[in-house]
Amino acid sequence: MKVTILGNNSALPAFGRHPTAQAVTVYGDHLLLDCGEGTQIQMQRYGIKWRSVPHIFISHMHGDHYFGLPGLINSMSLLGRTTPLHVYAPPAMQAIMDIVQGVAESELCFPYYFHPLPEGSAATLVDNESYSVKCFPVEHRIPCHGFVIERKTRGRKLLPEKAREYEIPAAFYDRLKQGEDYTRKDGLLVKNEWVTEDGPSPKKYAYCADTLFTDSFLEHVKGADTIYHECTYLHADVAKADARFHSTARQAAEFAVMANAKQLLLGHYSSKYKDLEPFREEAAEVFANVHATVEGAAYEV
Repeated sequence: MKVTILGNNSALPAFGRHPTAQAVTVYGDHLLLDCGEGTQIQMQRYGIKWRSVPHIFISHMHGDHYFGLPGLINSMSLLGRTTPLHVYAPPAMQAIMDIVQGVAESELCFPYYFHPLPEGSAATLVDNESYSVKCFPVEHRIPCHGFVIERKTRGRKLLPEKAREYEIPAAFYDRLKQGEDYTRKDGLLVKNEWVTEDGPSPKKYAYCADTLFTDSFLEHVKGADTIYHECTYLHADVAKADARFHSTARQAAEFAVMANAKQLLLGHYSSKYKDLEPFREEAAEVFANVHATVEGAAYEV
């Protein structure tokens, strides 16, 4: 499970940085979190295939988080997408999509499903055999949600060459992944650990979106392997951060400590800053395992 940063800036492109967007890769699916301007270009640049994006999640209706969505969806249609796409966003996003499609008198060539986020409350949005996605309200100037993605275990990982060596039929492979031993016709008991190894462990990633420094949603992200927390400002501008419902790098680190997280990713920097290293340094004084994210980089959860 990894997070690829497609954009980490809090404004329109400046100093070579793009508005907010990231892709979380879980078992081959790319889950898109926010979709700022230029996201489809960034996806192409950093190897995120639109065919493997089944779900897109928009945290709130500030342009640096959704301006790229209409263009991305229409490009998917022009390029021949046929698989369903699910979009989870504030209700107003659907009205915008209706206008875009209506003025062009066009229809998408793939099944498109819009799911409005529940204003002011948490909810489970996706829950399948591989992962779940939940939303929770954060504290921003307008209604805004964060998201928690949890990768589920798929059981043990099969070693095909070993399985063939012990003459185990392919029809039994699923049972091997569930931890069963196999008894051959000649009576030999093939131990499960001889032909499998530990599979991917459960992982939890919390995307805290745009938010004032607060513990109001702490219960939703506690124990996360990795937390992404905005740090629009350095702490010298904490008054400005409070007034604009944003956070500082130090506050992001303090939140990571409260959440008992294992790793902290910083992002959503104000375009006033050209150098990102001071963000990492400020946060590292409070929380050691911290990264000031850079566009194009992928971080293991």
